[in-house]
Amino acid sequence: MRTLYLDCSMGAAGDMLAAALLELLPDPAGFVDQLNNLGIPGVVFRPETVEKCGIRCTHMRVTVDGREEESADAFPEHLHGHHHHGHEHEHEHEHEHEHEHDHDHEHEHDHDHDHDHHHSHHSLGDITGIVSGLKVPETVRTDILSVYRLIAEAEGHVHGRPVEEIHFHEVGTMDAVADVAAVCLLLHALAPEHIVSSPVHVGSGSVRCAHGILPVPAPAAAYLLRDIPSYGGSVRGELCTPTGAALLRHFVGEYGPQPVMRVEKIGYGGGKKEFEQANCVRAMLGQSADKPEQIIELTCNLDDMTPEAVGFAMERLLEAGALDVYTTAVGMKKNRPGLLLTCMCPEARRDEMLHLLFLHTTTLGVREKLWKRYTLHRSVETVETVHGPVRVKHVRGWGVTREKPEYEDLARIARAEGISIQQAVEYVRSQRTSSGMEHT
Repeated sequence: MRTLYLDCSMGAAGDMLAAALLELLPDPAGFVDQLNNLGIPGVVFRPETVEKCGIRCTHMRVTVDGREEESADAFPEHLHGHHHHGHEHEHEHEHEHEHEHDHDHEHEHDHDHDHDHHHSHHSLGDITGIVSGLKVPETVRTDILSVYRLIAEAEGHVHGRPVEEIHFHEVGTMDAVADVAAVCLLLHALAPEHIVSSPVHVGSGSVRCAHGILPVPAPAAAYLLRDIPSYGGSVRGELCTPTGAALLRHFVGEYGPQPVMRVEKIGYGGGKKEFEQANCVRAMLGQSADKPEQIIELTCNLDDMTPEAVGFAMERLLEAGALDVYTTAVGMKKNRPGLLLTCMCPEARRDEMLHLLFLHTTTLGVREKLWKRYTLHRSVETVETVHGPVRVKHVRGWGVTREKPEYEDLARIARAEGISIQQAVEYVRSQRTSSGMEHT
């Protein structure tokens, strides 16, 4: 099983995760070119080599309109916001907009300064608009928006406000979108089948915000880390930021020590601050033994929803990362025909799926069951033909190998050539054989 292990013994931040994953790629420079062409307004990615306790690491420097945003987690005006952890100095921002406020941030500088900003804020809807224009696969776009929704929900919970009322600082928004987009796209490229993380070191001490001095981890990060193994320690400072916590919550399927694995590549993503302990996230990619995955089955009975509404609920669940969603016809009380809606999801997505089930269905209760899941390893090969690219899906494991061309691509060829689907399959097979790409 292709496994990614994240060593978060010095916390997690968006830029550090991105830098560590970048080192795992065969062509990091080419991928950075891809990042710089995503279409994030004003953003430039520039990886730099840094040293942490004698270890060579990559630091992912992100500039917005030519300057690096120091307090860049782009979190709502209500709290401090960073994703470059280990910040040292304080400065005050005075914003003039429809909800005026003052707040302090701690950053990694040894000086104090005051300055005024006059800018607007972005809502979650604005973020959705920005992300919808990015040049990324649809699955990556869905991941980016899911991570941002986790962030907004955490801030909404902390401040007792609906998600729709949460606003992100304009100056830091592009920087935070850049970090989240980079991590989501990197994981799409690396395609691990299983992601494991160590327990997360959150640091210790306090951070300063508009409302006063708050303990580490900051409230939004603490909320995002619920049900995730975490710990404090002797290192003083904010080690796990809200962006880092949201990314871990969205992608990691298991927390614990490094599994038995054959490590093939190791990446180090460095932060800015210097500590006695190397300030970096370490990512290890390799092969581990197959084992069952723990997944959750959530079910509810429905007898008062239209087919359109049920279909919409199923779409939203799948978009949010459900493994499978389906309905079964059932007979209910008072002799009513109804539907049993079943949602299969990773354990880490339980709360998100429950939220969506209650939001988009009329159910008053959801049942849960824990299952073990065995899967085959999946990969996709793209075959170039005169009729355009055709995706061929491969599965292997448990002594079984299979392959199948993507139906939509076969249908496109069949329509263009006036042939059957089966003839299109044979056509793709012949193209692969003639090009020497036959799968073995």
